[in-house]
Order: sequence, then C-alpha cells, then structure tokens
Amino acid sequence: MPTSQNDDVLQRLRDGVQALTQSDGYLQWLNVQRKFHNYSWGNCLLIARQRPDATRIAGYRKWQSLGRQVRKGEKGILIAAPVVKRESVDDAESKEKTKQRTVRAFRPVHVFDVSQTDGDPLPVVAERLLGNDPVYAFRRLQSVAGELGYSVKLAQFSGTRNGDCTFDTHTIRVRDDIAPAQMAKTLAHELGHAILHDPKAHPDFSRDLAELEAESVGYVVCDGLDIDSSAYSFGYIAAWAGSGERATKAIEASASRINRATHQIFEVLERGMPPVETLSREPVRAEASR
Repeated sequence: MPTSQNDDVLQRLRDGVQALTQSDGYLQWLNVQRKFHNYSWGNCLLIARQRPDATRIAGYRKWQSLGRQVRKGEKGILIAAPVVKRESVDDAESKEKTKQRTVRAFRPVHVFDVSQTDGDPLPVVAERLLGNDPVYAFRRLQSVAGELGYSVKLAQFSGTRNGDCTFDTHTIRVRDDIAPAQMAKTLAHELGHAILHDPKAHPDFSRDLAELEAESVGYVVCDGLDIDSSAYSFGYIAAWAGSGERATKAIEASASRINRATHQIFEVLERGMPPVETLSREPVRAEASR
C-alpha cells in the first residue's frame, strides 16, 4: 500500500479516535475506569503471579458498587494495601497547617478480577468485530507471520484478551472463540508488535505507546484487506492513549513507524495469495491459557 494511502487511513484513524473521545459513551466509560485502583508495580507482580490473565481488578465492595457480585467460592487475589496515617504538619513557608498522608505499614487484602464476577455489563468502547474475514485475510496474515519467523496458534483466553505475541518463542496466539474478522484484526495487531516491539531491541518502550502503534498497524492493515475495524480500533487506542488530542498526537509522532510496519506486511501480501494447499485451513491450537 503506497505511503499516501497509509497516511489517508491514519488520518481517518485520528479523526475517529477524536470523535469517539468526545462522545457520551466514552465519558461513561471513563467514569467507570476512575473507580478502579492504579496498583503499584509490586502489586502488579503479585496479581500477575496469582492470576496472569486478570484484566480488571477491584475489591469485593467496589464490584458491588458497580453492580457486579463476586461469585461464591472465588479465590481472592492477595495484594498489599497501604495503611495510611493522615496528620497535620506545619508548612515551613506558609506557617500554616497542611494535611499529609504517610504510609505507615501494609496489610494483606483480597481483590478480584472481573472474570470472577457476575452482574451488570461494564461500559466498553472497543466492540469486537463480527462477521467473516474477506480475501482469506487471516490465512494470508499467517503467511506474513511465517516470513517473520513467527508461528500462529489458536488458544483459549479467559477475560477479554484476544491475543498475544511471545518474542522469545516467536509465537503469536489468537483467541479461538471470536469472529473471523476479529481474528484477522487481532493477528494484524500482533504482527505490529512482532515487527516494532521486540524488547531486545526496544527495552524501554512503554506499554501504552506499544499498544497504540500495534492497533494502528492493525487498523491500516485491515483497511487494506477490506475489514472495517473502526468499532474496535478507535476505542482500543483511546483506552490506551487517553484523550482524542493526546491520541492523535501520538499517532502522528509514530506515523513513520506504523507505516514501516504496514509496508513490511503489505510487501508480503502483495506478492500474491499463496496456493491454498500451502495454507492450513485452521491454525494450530495452543494449550488452554490459564
């Protein structure tokens, strides 16, 4: 796909994210996000070790306030909650009393992932795609992965994750219970990670920027394969990048990297569809994710 066409598609992406982040639905989604805790690095490690597939974490009563109930018998995720003491101290400059919060200790508490709860659906801004993938999109993208040295496997995921890319083993997994169009979009996203975000080459790359770039690659590639991923991509990018203005600036700053990755993918695709007999009708199934 020529760079000029890529730029047009990226402009549609920027406009779509900008429009979404000004909508009532997005504001409702933000209001819910604010009710979730931002956990420390140490607690994130604890959560990952106990429940690596966790996506949304909150305490028992917090889930109740959101209209959801932790299911009976679910095992909580143990984290360390700070014990904070609030006290008034003298400000040296103003000579006035100011409030100060001091962490005096930590206590163990249990939290739960959204997959351990039932109840009202949480608002979403990224709607999974429905329908088939045209022009053998998924199988053609499999051939791209193969040229990059990656194998593609179908896998089971709990929670909302649709796929992942493991750099050490050069393996891409795609969720096995989503529509073909979403599978193709997810594979295009993970190819973006494979090309742009190997930690050996980019050890300090931030997660939010990596997700913005990978989803932008997925959006542009899907556009070239006659898949409209806007219902998913606009919200996904907004969720990682924040406000429309911030997201659009980040897309602009990463445009050359996004274009480089999409060019690499389209170079393989434009060589032509490999003979059907060389493409498996279905990717290899991985072991179920835990």
